Amino acid sequence: MNVHHTPPVAALELDSVGFIHRGHTLLKPTSLRLTGCQRTLIMGPNGAGKSLLMRLAHGLLTPTSGTVRWQGAPPAQAMVFQRPVLLRRSALDNLTYVLAIHKTARQRRKAQAMSALEKFGLAHLAKRPARVLSGGEQQRLALARAWLLNPQVLFLDEPTSALDPAAIKAVEDAVLEFHHSGTRIVMTTHDLHQARRLANDVLFLHNGELLEHTPVDEFFTTPSSPEAGAFIRGELVW
Repeated sequence: MNVHHTPPVAALELDSVGFIHRGHTLLKPTSLRLTGCQRTLIMGPNGAGKSLLMRLAHGLLTPTSGTVRWQGAPPAQAMVFQRPVLLRRSALDNLTYVLAIHKTARQRRKAQAMSALEKFGLAHLAKRPARVLSGGEQQRLALARAWLLNPQVLFLDEPTSALDPAAIKAVEDAVLEFHHSGTRIVMTTHDLHQARRLANDVLFLHNGELLEHTPVDEFFTTPSSPEAGAFIRGELVW
């Protein structure tokens, strides 16, 4: 497998990006700029618009107002969902399929795929059907698949929800592996402890509105909005 060496990541800018669906405003006009190879975690209560904001930033959805743009050449991107979409094939075949789509030479696919499985602790499960793997194993398989794409930006939507502590640690370690290789991380989570462990900066949303974009230490010690303060204290936020 190729060693990851990524050039500097272009800055991502959202300019008054909003999203309305069937007359309901799901994301109010939002402007922000993400620069450098950081780990940005998007936080907020359920229904705040976290996943929506990330899908708009990634380009999976088109905003109903405003613009999303990269300052420079659009970077290679990958996305890992809360419930990975896996083929009805073995773990190994899920990876070789991606390599085939990306025109990797046939004779190199298996070796690259096995290398990715080994990196994410899945080599012993190479021949097992992907859809019978545990939740944590499926997430690591999705991360191994993303690794093969050598992304400059990795988007992750609640990748550890409903996982046990050991699986959470394995996924978090994999995320850090991406970051150490030069990949920018943009990730949604509702887990305050996870944000403390992983984040460089935090985007906090409430009712479809971006209330804070601050360094992680500042977010947890001196939040600027009452809603963020209540969220950090574990109180219900309406």
